[in-house]
Amino acid sequence: MSQDLLPPIVMVFAASDPSGGAGLQADIMTLSSLGCHPLSVITALTVQDSAGVEDVQPVDADWVSDQARALLEDMPVAAFKIGMLGSVENIAAIAEILSDYPDIPLVLDPVLASGRGDELASEDMISAMRELLLPQTTLLTPNSMEARRLALDDVDEPDEPNLAECARRLIGVGSEFVLITGTHEHSPQVVNSLYGENGLVRADAWERLPGSYHGSGCTLASAIAANLANGLDMVEAVRDAQDYTWRALANGFRPGMGQYFPDRFFWAREPDEDDGTA
Repeated sequence: MSQDLLPPIVMVFAASDPSGGAGLQADIMTLSSLGCHPLSVITALTVQDSAGVEDVQPVDADWVSDQARALLEDMPVAAFKIGMLGSVENIAAIAEILSDYPDIPLVLDPVLASGRGDELASEDMISAMRELLLPQTTLLTPNSMEARRLALDDVDEPDEPNLAECARRLIGVGSEFVLITGTHEHSPQVVNSLYGENGLVRADAWERLPGSYHGSGCTLASAIAANLANGLDMVEAVRDAQDYTWRALANGFRPGMGQYFPDRFFWAREPDEDDGTA
């Protein structure tokens, strides 16, 4: 097959989620759904279900590096996507790898806590992300809580910065764009705001769906990475990825006793317009 006919290849650094709701499994499903071929570099193993994360076992940093190097020497990658990282050592190893590929877009989803609130990143890990990964990031995709935590210059800062100020600080650290999602804000609609070096680029408002979802952030970040790999510019990639993610959430299902899961292959189960069948 000609190289021109290959599906775009996206490399994901993320933790395995055995429930399939979030993490590496969510990334693989999203990228596949949007026509990309995912390469998976496992950063950690987790014990979790639809309700929350019970335990995390980081993968040795040398193993993380070896997984990525073997693949990068074999296949052309169109985009990188980063999720949960597991350890400071993993962050350093991944940052070193990415420094060899400065022209490939990087989407960083800073996974700091689970949907239930389980802590997944220490303060040392957050500092390492800021110092080593943000300067190489094309797009950072924090929710509002993560944005405030990442942007807090001083833990004793008396007042939390507003989201526009958070974005300004994070771009100042090095990220080219910042997309702050509004799921955790108390607003009638979910407003997602994309910022660049000159401030707000666009803001999109979405119907706030009932229920709580596992893996929505993974889905959005991976969808953006897929769109970038498919050749869209940043504004188009962000807009189309939000639409895909909202539809996946709107078609979500609850397989266990915890959160809902996005249906990342909702399009495969939509009724056929001709005969009314799925």
